[in-house]
Amino acid sequence: MLPLKDDNPTLRTAWVTIALIAVNIIVFVGFQGMADPQNTERDITLEFAAIPCEVLTGEGLTALEVNELYRPNGNDTACDLDTTGSPAFPNKHERLAIVFSMFMHGGWMHLLGNIWFLWLFGNNVEDHLGHVRYLLFYLAGGVVATVAHIAVQPDSIVPVVGASGAVAAAMGAYLVWFPNAPIRTLVFIMLVRVKAKWWLAFWLITQFFIGADSQVAWMAHVGGFVFGALAGLLVRRSPAAHRAAFTPEYRLGDPRHQWDSTGR
Repeated sequence: MLPLKDDNPTLRTAWVTIALIAVNIIVFVGFQGMADPQNTERDITLEFAAIPCEVLTGEGLTALEVNELYRPNGNDTACDLDTTGSPAFPNKHERLAIVFSMFMHGGWMHLLGNIWFLWLFGNNVEDHLGHVRYLLFYLAGGVVATVAHIAVQPDSIVPVVGASGAVAAAMGAYLVWFPNAPIRTLVFIMLVRVKAKWWLAFWLITQFFIGADSQVAWMAHVGGFVFGALAGLLVRRSPAAHRAAFTPEYRLGDPRHQWDSTGR
């Protein structure tokens, strides 16, 4: 099922969402895509992307451990295989890489899928939270998503890249605030309208069926989604948070906006 558009108009331009999409494209096309022979794309990923083993130990992978990962039938859990070697990238900030990873991608389809879902769901979440709060929410969602992945694969030396976790956080908040918003969805060759709660529930369930050898950080998706849903519930249940997040236009019931946090 391919979501094409939600019938859920916004009251203000989603400038932060637009900026995040632009940064993701610039990083992929420019920073990652313009690697020269002396600084390959693989090396850029290893130097700037979050790696579970590195985040936990605070120490970078050595050349031996990197070779172990990329050799035929390589070992992707070779954490601390070489305890005496020097880091392959000594200037790397292993934990700050969690933020860098959120703007890096593994290919065009990975990038396009993330920015499409970010626009589809993120603009309404930004509309509710406001620009600054939404940016903080997005970054926090990405960090929580990466931590969730690290929790289930602590010995992994595979770089984690992509905006998927942060986008999943936006999807989780969307589920809480707009459960009945219609999502125009392409199902095979038919265009149907599916309520957001059913579409998002289907997406979440599918994450548990992603193959272990797919190199997809599915737990990051789940972690980000749960974080977003919990944040959405906090805003709904906290009067102070609700007043901060919802503009007067929403509280007065703007006719252009039919799918508020009550789920009408």
